Amino acid sequence: MTMHDDTALLAENFAANLRFLCERSGSISDVCRKMKINRQQVNKYMSGAHIPSVQNRRLIAQYFGVSPEVLFVDNEEFRMLIEGNYFHALETFRHAARFSSFLETSLLHQRAASDVHIGMYDRYQYSSIYRGKILRSAFCLYRNRDFLQHYYIERFPSFDRPTKADYVFKYHGFTIPLEGRMFSVDFEVGQKNEMTFGIYAPVRRSAKNFMFGITSGIAATMLRPPYATKVAMHYQGPGMLQKEHLKRVTTLEENDPSIPVEVRQFLGSDEMLPRSGLAGPRR
Repeated sequence: MTMHDDTALLAENFAANLRFLCERSGSISDVCRKMKINRQQVNKYMSGAHIPSVQNRRLIAQYFGVSPEVLFVDNEEFRMLIEGNYFHALETFRHAARFSSFLETSLLHQRAASDVHIGMYDRYQYSSIYRGKILRSAFCLYRNRDFLQHYYIERFPSFDRPTKADYVFKYHGFTIPLEGRMFSVDFEVGQKNEMTFGIYAPVRRSAKNFMFGITSGIAATMLRPPYATKVAMHYQGPGMLQKEHLKRVTTLEENDPSIPVEVRQFLGSDEMLPRSGLAGPRR
């Protein structure tokens, strides 16, 4: 993809996301007045003809209650974030009495934490849908106001038609840096019945950045039993996930040369850890 194509894609994503937000907010004239941005300029943004200046991005993001970076996410993912009331859920957490003390403690660490780990990752773990294979998903860590948030996408190709996906799972959550570790909690937004938790340690191997850790999850039904497994994340660069990153989401053979050596060493053999003698996880 050329620089021109990349800029055009960002403008297209921003335009689609801004149109979506404005359609949900009533009168565009009122929105422009409250944002203090000229209506004619907003029309250019919504048409994809221009990308807003940094200052106007901040005004738009502040008005709609998201971070500026999120406005450039692929429109399908953006709609998932907004329609799933994910941002509203965090605001509800923020004001919950029992959660407030925990948030105050975590936010102190969040504000002091460096943003060095923010960006896109290839996320690796063993799959139990396709036993013996490694699942590579696309993971993004980004800042939204006081919080570090993340989302990731898993895709399982069909045995009969490898170019098609039999299963797609999408997770959104938030990450808390604490004492040199990264704690995460997220929710599957398609079936809306699974919550997962993770703890990771950032590691630098020569010029490569990784996070190695473990994740565990439980669904609302025991047809999908609790599980725990190792996870390795390999940093790919700054920014938000785009379509070209999602093309890499698939399952791989254990010896696939595209898997970093450090990841294969950390994951070891096929180590899925189902609890209470139940079958393995749904991944």
